[in-house]
Amino acid sequence: MADSDNSRTLPPVTRRDLHSFVEETLPTNPELAARLIAPLDIFNDDLAFTVWREWCEARQRLIEMCLRQQGLETRLFSMVGSPSSAPEAWSAADEEVGYSSALKEERRASAAEDEVAAILWETPARSSAGAAAKLHAIVTKGQPCVTSDEYPWPQIRAVIADLLRIDAKTSTPPSNTLM
Repeated sequence: MADSDNSRTLPPVTRRDLHSFVEETLPTNPELAARLIAPLDIFNDDLAFTVWREWCEARQRLIEMCLRQQGLETRLFSMVGSPSSAPEAWSAADEEVGYSSALKEERRASAAEDEVAAILWETPARSSAGAAAKLHAIVTKGQPCVTSDEYPWPQIRAVIADLLRIDAKTSTPPSNTLM
């Protein structure tokens, strides 16, 4: 059986931002939820957050390429079986379907995602949202699935939620009170 370099299924991460991720997967409160859907330009001064957004795009590209490659691999198997049983037929079908090309694209996307992740790890966060974004990238790359309840994934997700709560509290303008 032909096997891609990435033998595990990637978690369903979309191009949406950290705030959507947190809204869907972390415990939040109404004030935090409102903060999380606020415009992202408030984080423009945190380079880690900006690099994290680039990483999300690279990650999404990797996921798309992985799914494409897997679909083409499945199609090849249904057309000709395993490559060892009919190498000539596999090569011809591969040429027709474009599996090898898709596999190369997936490898390039993986290298690009790794490259941006390395930059992200080296970029100091300047806000708790930036630190939470870096943690999100680590969790996304490391956990077996988005909702894994095995140690330490729930605990790390809780830390991300804590950081965002802290950021929401420190970034909220003071209320108008009478003196």
